Amino acid sequence: MRRIFLAAALAAGVLAAPAAARQSGAAAERARELAARMSKTKHAIKEKRGVRFEKFKEVRSEPAPRSDPREYAGDYEADAGFRLRLAVAPDGRVEGEGTDATFTGDRRPRAFTLRDARVESALLTGTKVFDDGSAEKFEAVFINRTDRDSPTAAGTTSFGLGVLYDPPIPGDGYAISRLFYTRKS
Repeated sequence: MRRIFLAAALAAGVLAAPAAARQSGAAAERARELAARMSKTKHAIKEKRGVRFEKFKEVRSEPAPRSDPREYAGDYEADAGFRLRLAVAPDGRVEGEGTDATFTGDRRPRAFTLRDARVESALLTGTKVFDDGSAEKFEAVFINRTDRDSPTAAGTTSFGLGVLYDPPIPGDGYAISRLFYTRKS
């Protein structure tokens, strides 16, 4: 009886492993895709009256997978003051709340709660549920972001969460297409 149980458990593990690997592989691939969309490079050279002006900016983002998903827990903040607080369980389930770049009628950020959220291979997915009851899909990637202001500079690297907005969120004369939330704690 013990041999039958052992054989059944082994067979179930062998059959389940490829499905889990495919799922993890798909999450890792999507994380790489989102991180690449968070990267950018600008290099411009102008010459005027014999004086050369050079501008350079590079932002390189790479997924930051962790072996223990609880390492992603903490408070995150974007430049415009948008906040996100995440609590992560060992199995990858995430609870969170924050403010979003979509604005209310009086131009204040909208508060939301994350529902059915999970993190896998640096990819965070779930549903944002706003105070008014509306909901929308949420997808972000935990990244290591390196900023360089010179082609020869080493740059500075910071860890955080990259969020892409498609379509971009309109503001007063601008549109927000992506935000980088830096971890504060």
